[in-house]
Amino acid sequence: MKTVAVIGAGAWGTALALQAARAGCLVRLWARDPERAAAIAVSRENPRLPGFRLPDTVSVGAPAPEAEAILLAVPVQHLRAVLAFLPEGAAPLVCCAKGMEAESLQLPLEILAEQRPGASCAVLTGPNFAHEIAAGLPAAAVIATADPGLRARLSGLLASPGFRLYGNDDPVGAQVGGAAKNVVAIAAGAVIGAGLGENARAALITRGLAEIGRLAIALGGRADTVAGLSGLGDLLLTCTGAASRNYSLGLAIGRGEDAHAVLAARSAVTEGAATAPCLVARARRAGLELPVCEAVAMLLAGRLTLEQAMQRLLARPRRDE
Repeated sequence: MKTVAVIGAGAWGTALALQAARAGCLVRLWARDPERAAAIAVSRENPRLPGFRLPDTVSVGAPAPEAEAILLAVPVQHLRAVLAFLPEGAAPLVCCAKGMEAESLQLPLEILAEQRPGASCAVLTGPNFAHEIAAGLPAAAVIATADPGLRARLSGLLASPGFRLYGNDDPVGAQVGGAAKNVVAIAAGAVIGAGLGENARAALITRGLAEIGRLAIALGGRADTVAGLSGLGDLLLTCTGAASRNYSLGLAIGRGEDAHAVLAARSAVTEGAATAPCLVARARRAGLELPVCEAVAMLLAGRLTLEQAMQRLLARPRRDE
């Protein structure tokens, strides 16, 4: 049997471990906290993804040196620190987190290129909720890398009849889609939470998609990638699914709750909160405006109220679509 290592034992990392096991792999799941790792090893269940027992083909511990691939399922803000401890090897690194590093404004593969020059790298992304992947419900995702051979190997390693993997040779566009959809989802949740209606949410999602496309192209990606699973597909799921942490944060803000209090009460990362100001700053470097993302960043920073943010968006100059 082939071996896969999963770095990060949150809900998403655990779901990926279950999927890799379903695909016929031996899996080594690593948790940063030794006590939590020991508890998962004994109980065979992760409290962050309750109700899903780990099969015997999933073990908990350090990555096996013979791993065919290493899936990095840690938040982007912790990716650099995790790479510093991870032993170097020949196994390809697959980034499974979505976002942008706050300090450097780098996308995940840019961090990997800096920390592990010359390593084979790819992105696994798409419209996937962890609990549905864990349950084996039908889903599709994208393996994005410029290396066609690596795309084929990873797809063969991780796909199963219920988990369809599509290859994509535009990792930049795939990463931008995965990062920006979280920010747009906060805005979509705020619209619904404030009772502004489905029309407003549909308009906001559509304009958010346009922003994602402009940024992807400016950074070297392609518009057709943004129209696919890693862009539009992920955006639709995150902006409408009740299980989305980013959407639920927006809902709370729309209902008048304090964003910082909501985030402080959570154990799981709401990636869009950290990503919003990063996207705005990265876009400015490229000479772009991202009105929806900028409104979210200002809302989270307390520089705008929700009413002011909506007025700001609605007051923009009229133009053709």
